[in-house]
Amino acid sequence: MTSLPARQQLVSLFEEAQAAGASKAAASAELALSLRTIQRWTREDLVRADARPTAERPNPANALSQVERDAILALCNSPEYASLPPSQIVPRLADKGQYVASESTLYRILRAANQQHRRGRSQPPQRRAPPTTHIATAANQVWSWDITYLPSPVRGQYYYLYLIEDIYSRKAVGWEVYEQECGARAATLLQRTVLSESCLYQPLVLHSDNGAPMKSTTLLSKMYELGVTPSRGRPRVSNDNPYSESLFRTLKYCPQWPKDGFADLDAARAWVRDFVHWYNHEHRHSRIQFVTPAQRHVGQDVEILAKRDALYRQARENRPERWSRNTRNWQPKGAVALNPERVKMPLRLAA
Repeated sequence: MTSLPARQQLVSLFEEAQAAGASKAAASAELALSLRTIQRWTREDLVRADARPTAERPNPANALSQVERDAILALCNSPEYASLPPSQIVPRLADKGQYVASESTLYRILRAANQQHRRGRSQPPQRRAPPTTHIATAANQVWSWDITYLPSPVRGQYYYLYLIEDIYSRKAVGWEVYEQECGARAATLLQRTVLSESCLYQPLVLHSDNGAPMKSTTLLSKMYELGVTPSRGRPRVSNDNPYSESLFRTLKYCPQWPKDGFADLDAARAWVRDFVHWYNHEHRHSRIQFVTPAQRHVGQDVEILAKRDALYRQARENRPERWSRNTRNWQPKGAVALNPERVKMPLRLAA
């Protein structure tokens, strides 16, 4: 609903644009208003305020009278029903062969009398803020890490893979396998990874879920010591950490995955070491234009993709009859976003 001063200003801008030579359609579109709205506002010589808030509206024919409302309110406050919500009152009245009003009507009357409040010890529903968006334009700016289970031959016994991934290059920059989940071991892995990547005290975000090791005081203290900014996803929201989850899926669904589990801790570490080497240096990742994570991590992907593009263009020049469209897109991927904000359509001003 547009206020009177806002209406007057918009009409003034509309008339100014028309005087400058703009068409009515273009001027109204620039103001994010429909032309029909402008015409309605300027129907008279004087721009008037919106009459809807002050309009007199007759009561509906099926509206309850004040006597009926007072009777319903007294019924809800009676000793028999005072401690019950309308969802419990209505069926109890029905069992007695009584109908006074619908459940929604009882709620509405109680709300109007300021008697509809939350009771009980449970926490009221809370609106969770969306996670912070982090943009990586180069390697070692945003990391994602998580812990996953590695099975053993003993049912119920697992090994735990700690894995840190750079979301820009998709490179597994740090990993280790332990026999338990522990914030202290995660802190040791983080320190070793930061030193090996030579990014100490550089702007770096480490994203994770809300597991106990991720929120441990030991790890948070180590992150503060190393100059790493913590970032965590929303509770019970799995897709706030998609990069680590995707890497774990690649790991567990590769053909070499041992279906009978790992014989011991050393076997698990040896297998993960071979997998990480293959993933970083041999695997052509589909999300980074099929270069290896190690190549993108050091910036070699630009030259590699430029050579591929030149090869395809030359092939098209040699045999143009075989190409009905452009050559394949070999342009390097740009910035990578963690939990990107949804694009919102611009709001139009209310008529």
